[in-house]
Amino acid sequence: MSKYEYTIILHPDTEEGGYTVTVPALPGCVTQGETLEEAIAMAKDAIRLYIATLVDEGEPVPEEQEHPQAIIINVAA
Repeated sequence: MSKYEYTIILHPDTEEGGYTVTVPALPGCVTQGETLEEAIAMAKDAIRLYIATLVDEGEPVPEEQEHPQAIIINVAA
């Protein structure tokens, strides 16, 4: 079994609660969870399924070489 490392982006849903999760290196790999922990667990499951589908179809599995970083900054304007 191969191991992969991917960056996930957690998008808070301010109206309904929970998080939508995207995986930039895997286009179309999107899931959601009610809590941060659930969202991360769901992301792991979605990534596993995405990779399994690629393997079954004989497609290459993208590997993330550089991991993007996000930070929050304050700007007075």
